[in-house]
Parts: sequence; C-alpha cells; structure tokens
Amino acid sequence: MKKFLITASMVLMATTAMAQQSTTEATGVNSALGIAPTTEDFVAQASMSDMFEIESSKLAIERSDSATKTFAEHMVKGHEKTTTELKTLVDGGKVKAAPATAMSEDQKESIEALKKLQGADFTAQYHDDQVEAHEDAVDLFKRYAEGGDNADLKAWAAKTVPELEHHLKMAQDLNKE
Repeated sequence: MKKFLITASMVLMATTAMAQQSTTEATGVNSALGIAPTTEDFVAQASMSDMFEIESSKLAIERSDSATKTFAEHMVKGHEKTTTELKTLVDGGKVKAAPATAMSEDQKESIEALKKLQGADFTAQYHDDQVEAHEDAVDLFKRYAEGGDNADLKAWAAKTVPELEHHLKMAQDLNKE
C-alpha cells in the first residue's frame, strides 16, 4: 500500500509539472487558448521579439532589394522605439519584470539560417520570418492588452498593437510583390 501511495504521488506530481510546462507562453498553448501572458512572460517575449526584428532587419538592409531594405529600415526604427519604451516602463519602476537579454533559441537559429542565405533566397526567407514574427507579436500584445495584470503595461501594449498590425500588413504586402 505504501508503494502504491508513493507511486501515485509521484505520478500526480509529474502530471502537475507537465501541465504547468504545457501552459507556459513558450509552448503556444496560452496563445491558442487566448490566455494573457504573465507580466514576466510578456516583457521577456516582447523584448526577444524586438531583438529578433532588429537583428534580422539589419541583415536585410545589407542583403535585400530596395523595397525590402525600406521595410527593414522601418522595422529597425520601430522596434528600437518599442525597446526604449519598454525599458522606460521597467526602469521607471512601473513594471516589475526584466527584459530578456538574448533571443530565444528558435530566433537565434532563424538568424543563423538567414546569415547563410543570399539574394532572392534571403529575401524570401526574411519576408516569411517577418510575417510570422509579426503575427506572433500582434497576438502577444493583444492578449496582454486585454488581460494583462499591470495597468501601465496593458496600456502600452494596447497603444502598440496598431503599429504592430501595420508592420504585419507591410510584411504581408512584401510577400505579394
């Protein structure tokens, strides 16, 4: 009986741990269910998104056609602006969360893949990455704006959504050209 209770307890703990992991922001489950990220997750995801947008767009400025370079320059300026705004909220004490200090492993892999491409192959992959990154960012910001737990950060997220939606539309339009 004692072995049964120990085994049952271990299974229950493992199931609980797996359930917690499966609902984190990184798995995409929160997004699929429309659940707002925690403040910590939002700040980390938003800052990683900005890093990816800036880094990939700097590569595009070096390697792409005129229309893509113009788009990429806009992305660098726009995401440097949101990085500064988020940092101001954190540094001012209005948000108790730390921005990420590095991109996610997936984002790093995407950057490395872009670095290996040239010409039309680079441009096509950059365009696809931009659509995906902006779809994710719009979803993240909308979910936090609607259900986040920090009023100042919710207001900033809500104010930022239209700009991110504009970025997404621009990225989608690049894919049509």
